[in-house]
Amino acid sequence: MANFSRRLPVYLLIDTSGSMYGEPIEAVRQGIKALLMELRTDPQALETAYLSVITFSSSAVQQCPLTELISFKEPQLDAGGLTSLGAGLELLSQCIENEVVKNSSTVKGDWRPLVFILTDGVPTDTWEEQAERLKSEKPANIIACGAGADASTDVLKKITDNVILLNNLSAGDLSQFFKWVSDSIKLSSNSLDAKPDQPIDLPAPPPTFTIIP
Repeated sequence: MANFSRRLPVYLLIDTSGSMYGEPIEAVRQGIKALLMELRTDPQALETAYLSVITFSSSAVQQCPLTELISFKEPQLDAGGLTSLGAGLELLSQCIENEVVKNSSTVKGDWRPLVFILTDGVPTDTWEEQAERLKSEKPANIIACGAGADASTDVLKKITDNVILLNNLSAGDLSQFFKWVSDSIKLSSNSLDAKPDQPIDLPAPPPTFTIIP
């Protein structure tokens, strides 16, 4: 661990249920591709940010483990099934526990992880316990995004105080979302030393997004 370099772990928790089929899931694929291209042009993000993608539908799957940006390969995402948000939150907690290096007496661990949740519907499984644990333990800076009229911001507020709402699931809105995510990661990676392990300052979301108080 003597040569360990502190990382900024970034987790994307993406809803891939049946309602995301078609244009929405294709927009997510393109959004992740654009996000990678954007981050790879930023020297500080390229040096510090590590990315993981977790999806949830009828079950939750870590599509990509925490990987440095230069080596990250985009996952092949498909949509179908239910909306098992609880399973997604549980897997997210496990991945943070297993992958993020913690502070110790001999090493400074990773920076506090940054998590972006994207969902367009209400959970179809039991999610309350996992949400309560994440909100109370605060293992990461979590930003939750509800997309479209069927998304429940009340559910997302149980997970984090940082909730935004997209008007719809259009390719344009999802493209703006991933651009905002990349801007957030770049801002965070460039302010790590100034605000270590503290809640981050996020850039203003696009004007078509609504911040849920």
